[in-house]
Amino acid sequence: MAENGTVVTEFVLLGFRLSAELQTGLFFVFLLLYLVTLGGNLGVMALIQSDPRLRTPMCFFLSHLSFLDVCYSSVIVPQLLEALRTEKRAIGFERCATQFFFFTLCASTECLLLAVMAYDRYVAVCGPLLYASAMTPRTRLGLVAGAYGGAAANAAVRTGCAFSISFCKSNHVDFFFCDLPPLLKLACSETRPRERVIYLLAFLVIATSLSAILISYLFIIRAILKIRSAGGKAKTFSTCASHITAVALFFGTLIFIYLKGNMGKSLGEDKVVSVFYTVVIPMLNPVIYSLRNKEVKEALKRALSRMKVSPVE
Repeated sequence: MAENGTVVTEFVLLGFRLSAELQTGLFFVFLLLYLVTLGGNLGVMALIQSDPRLRTPMCFFLSHLSFLDVCYSSVIVPQLLEALRTEKRAIGFERCATQFFFFTLCASTECLLLAVMAYDRYVAVCGPLLYASAMTPRTRLGLVAGAYGGAAANAAVRTGCAFSISFCKSNHVDFFFCDLPPLLKLACSETRPRERVIYLLAFLVIATSLSAILISYLFIIRAILKIRSAGGKAKTFSTCASHITAVALFFGTLIFIYLKGNMGKSLGEDKVVSVFYTVVIPMLNPVIYSLRNKEVKEALKRALSRMKVSPVE
């Protein structure tokens, strides 16, 4: 229901209420970031597929992380660019629910995939002799399928709970995409039971993923401390550095948004943080793994050398 008592058939995403000049500037900034995100992540996926030396378990998981970052950003940014360019801010009820579902699906899958990647690092560091037999193609596929399946179930329940609420206060969403906190502010029916389910599921996904990551790294740290040489410790730790950076960036912002609920911070602050994890982090992940992962750096150098045109004799 909207303010006049009619059924809500669409929402109006207010987004960033700025002057026309600032919105134009913001459009080009987000467009550039989006193109870099697509180029970087699709480039990583193509590099892994084209280089036989990158057919490792870690690179298999990395290719799925890049795929998720492309999807994650594509769920949000095109809608944002359209609103900034054309002032077209209306989004249908079904489209809004679809956007929320795929946004939740991508975010939940990335949480679980980062936990899978932490387990991969644990096996590689703590049981290097068993790594090949433990991380078989079937095992990798099963871990990734489990991440997608668990995330899909989570997204379906959360979307069902969120969009079974009656909206009557307004259809104006003070945000740049269909996210939960601003939608709940429009509810006129009792939302607490559904909110508990929604936030409980978010907590379970984040807590389960973080627990797996922390336990994996406790064993990794213990294994590193047993290495006698400083060079050996540094080399072993360097294999985990890119993953640790990605985990810190992603979970730090996600926890800020979803575990604080509707209390405390303003939606204006939420917008800034949401831009960071929906636009900036998907762009940074390829850079993090390209600069900090020795195998990917070497493969990139080989690919660039093949692309060089040989001098004409």
